[in-house]
Amino acid sequence: MSVKVSIIIPVRNEEKYIKQCLDSVLNQDFPKEDIEIILVDGMSTDRTREILQDYINKFDFIKLLDNVNKTVPYAMNLGIEHSTGKYIIRLDAHSYFPPDYIRKCVELLDTIDADVVGGLAVTAGRTKIGKVIAKLLSSPFGVGNSRFRIFSKSGYVDTVPFGAFRREVFDKYGKYDTRLNRSEDYELNHRIRKNGGKIYLSDEIKFTYFCRDSIKGIMKQGYQNGKWIVRASKLIPGSMALRHFIPLLFVLSLIVGLSILFTNFTILKILFSFELFAYALLNIFFSLKQSKFRITYFFWLLILHPLFHISYGFGSVIGILSLYKYR
Repeated sequence: MSVKVSIIIPVRNEEKYIKQCLDSVLNQDFPKEDIEIILVDGMSTDRTREILQDYINKFDFIKLLDNVNKTVPYAMNLGIEHSTGKYIIRLDAHSYFPPDYIRKCVELLDTIDADVVGGLAVTAGRTKIGKVIAKLLSSPFGVGNSRFRIFSKSGYVDTVPFGAFRREVFDKYGKYDTRLNRSEDYELNHRIRKNGGKIYLSDEIKFTYFCRDSIKGIMKQGYQNGKWIVRASKLIPGSMALRHFIPLLFVLSLIVGLSILFTNFTILKILFSFELFAYALLNIFFSLKQSKFRITYFFWLLILHPLFHISYGFGSVIGILSLYKYR
């Protein structure tokens, strides 16, 4: 009996990316008769639904569901409830998947002791500034020790992007937490690990993720991510890793440090100056490394690193201040 795979793709206003994503899924070397594609649309207001309908008219194994709640956790839960596959693979509309992606995920689930598997996210940009942002998101200085972004070796990890799941995972550990607008993957993977499950990252599985293509876009993403990790930590203690709070500590240190400059605490001023100097050195080092000494990329990275870190940390500050809303 053939393995049946349910592919779930949450979408909302993805007219720029959805065709490339779906074409890459349809070009998989995994038998089409063994898959179903479930698109869950968060009531798009652009041409996304029109594009999706064209695919639905051509392929009877593609179905479209409405997600009136518009968030990813609701989309995934709706897709899971309407799925029939032995395995469930979450994909992202902002991505391109090589032809062997589904096959390798299924082979790994068939052969390894893991509840969830995933691969490396090769971050790419479509514009000049997008390509610089992609370098930021692929750097340990930019995103910390996020293993799926910095090309780590295969092994058991705390999380993977857009995982491939055994179906029974959702019966055993539960579905996505609909209280979260972001960080839902981290929370689900934390819950799986906390209850004895295993998550495996394979460096032989790769996909391309298209990042934000503007400074405003990456700062907004950083702000929202920073804000939601605080709410996730409040609702589900322990679900976020220490690395997620480094930008918060950085921003708080800047606020305290700038306040110290108006005092007579000389030692504290020296320590603050040392922090700024150390950050500047790290920024220069990783900007040179990621830019490969291309002058334009180097100077953009010098600017983008602190902008991203500060927007992320500021989001976490706002998240802390707004916690009273979620009591």
